[in-house]
Amino acid sequence: MAYRMSRLDDPAESVMDTRLKSIVRVNDFVVKFANVNGSGSASANGLFARAILRMGVPVAARNIFPSNIQGLPTWYEVRIVEAGWRGRRGGVDLMVAMNPQTWDKDVAEIESGGYLFYDSTKPLPPSKFRDDVTALGVPLTAICNETYSDVRQRQLFKNIVYLGALSALLDLDATEIERLFAEQYRGKEALLESNRKALHLGRDYALAHFDCPIGLTVARRDAVGERIFIDGNDAAALGAVYGGATVAAWYPITPSSSLAESFAKWCRKLRVEPATGKQRFAIVQAEDELSSIGMVIGAAWNGARAFTATSGPGVSLMQEFLGLAYFAEIPTVLFDVQRGSPSTGMPTRTQQADLISCAYASHGDTKHVLLLPEDPRECFEFGALAFDLADRLQTPVFVMLDLDIGMQDWLCEPLTWDDSRRLDRGKVMTAQELDAGRDFGRYLDVDGDGIPYRTYPGTHAAKGSYFTRGTTKDRYARYTEEGPAYVDNMQRLQRKFETARSIVPKPVLTRAAQPTNAGVIWFGSTGAAMAESLAELERQDIHLDRLRIRAFPFDDAIPEFVAAHDHVFVVEQNRDAQLKMLLVNECGIDPAKLTSVLHYDGTPITERFITREIGEKARLYNVTPLSGIRYQVTGNRKAGGRAA
Repeated sequence: MAYRMSRLDDPAESVMDTRLKSIVRVNDFVVKFANVNGSGSASANGLFARAILRMGVPVAARNIFPSNIQGLPTWYEVRIVEAGWRGRRGGVDLMVAMNPQTWDKDVAEIESGGYLFYDSTKPLPPSKFRDDVTALGVPLTAICNETYSDVRQRQLFKNIVYLGALSALLDLDATEIERLFAEQYRGKEALLESNRKALHLGRDYALAHFDCPIGLTVARRDAVGERIFIDGNDAAALGAVYGGATVAAWYPITPSSSLAESFAKWCRKLRVEPATGKQRFAIVQAEDELSSIGMVIGAAWNGARAFTATSGPGVSLMQEFLGLAYFAEIPTVLFDVQRGSPSTGMPTRTQQADLISCAYASHGDTKHVLLLPEDPRECFEFGALAFDLADRLQTPVFVMLDLDIGMQDWLCEPLTWDDSRRLDRGKVMTAQELDAGRDFGRYLDVDGDGIPYRTYPGTHAAKGSYFTRGTTKDRYARYTEEGPAYVDNMQRLQRKFETARSIVPKPVLTRAAQPTNAGVIWFGSTGAAMAESLAELERQDIHLDRLRIRAFPFDDAIPEFVAAHDHVFVVEQNRDAQLKMLLVNECGIDPAKLTSVLHYDGTPITERFITREIGEKARLYNVTPLSGIRYQVTGNRKAGGRAA
């Protein structure tokens, strides 16, 4: 049984409600904070998530925030999940309702039997509550008004007061929060003590007025291990440093700005000569996206490893320059942190809606390499790999993050690096080779892989020079408008794209627990919710082979996977089924075999959404385990074969 705060009497008075069946869970529930942007709540909410991690319990946190600086609603969702799922589940078990503007919407989102934490300083009418939700009122404003005289302090410390109250209600170890305070305010004793005081104001009130803990509790575990809590932009920026990048040119745009800022941070730490203090990097905040991509192409032409970070609107502006980099064959790396679209769209919401615009960026016949990381760890790996691929293929390479990966903290395995790894600069002809009489044609394919040799500016005083142009040319970079020379060059570029197919990251294939004639394909951040959904679907006896795509151009294993199944679900976060379109266009797949599952409201996709959508369609298609099929294990993969 649980109690609910009286709605009409003293907010501190509680009454028993024997009719209410409250949710009772340990280390498996969702807390959502509903705040006002600019109220200082982000710090307190982040402390809540990190304190639970310090208790050894995994969390999956998502910040859903507006595109203005102050005043609009913002939400921070923390999923406490000992099982380790990293995606959003869907639904809320405890709502911390701090924003009157969104009260009705926030209360409606709570699961039946859930909890509502709110500021009870001002009495609210019964119509503002739900009979199937336990209301936990704490007079936060009154407590702060009695304790602090400064208006800004009253607002800021109210967040810490509710953090303290939640620590008592959820049995969260307050000493972990205090340790985080000590780290955050090291050397600032006044701030440290004031935050401790606010924390215990809330905690003491909750302990005195509630039967703590409530049905939702955090119990100390050892389930986090060595994993780290990091966002994809930070990880990708560090990957760029390890990948040899020395030049970044960018124009601020949400949600990619923090990637360039993180690159600057890592460069100041890792690219400054200790003895001289000389900086071995160049970072330029350009006047617009056109300038930034132009600077990157110029630096890369000169031999530097260079990149820009942008989002969909920036990619739209860069189209002509991207065509130049493709046709002049200049290594270029772009980090596209995708957001709600089109136009300005929803700058602080997530989507996967730039696939088509990046895969075929610029006018005419162009195709670009896309890397599709699923979490910050792969952002680091692909962030470094992109520069090797760009140099080796002499072409633009996109690393396709999205806001959910880029700006959210994810629990990941530690980032690792092989110190024996060396940069792959691809086919670069040296002065010695030129002096030895090697035939140099800037667009000459000497071995059939479509990739010509290049020289760096200044390689030789008299040999190896060429005219870089975006116009048509022959194999030796001489201007021509002859049709056969143009066709020859375009066919070579297509051969190079085929070479890319063999060296980009392979898709990850995993067989279902039972043989099945159905499969599912996805990419990127969808994988977090996808993993949990697949487990839930198996509990419903819906078994799916699964294939996670990690790069474009597509590996041959992808059309083979589709051909081996009667039904294949394609899960992606955009309206127009862009991954499906690419699969049909590039692989010649019959679109009737592909069933789209599309999520594009700007919030990260949830397990419940995927499970519901696939479950309904799978039952319609009568997707059931197959009999008479056995799997043969080959290496790390399972291969299906019909039993003899």
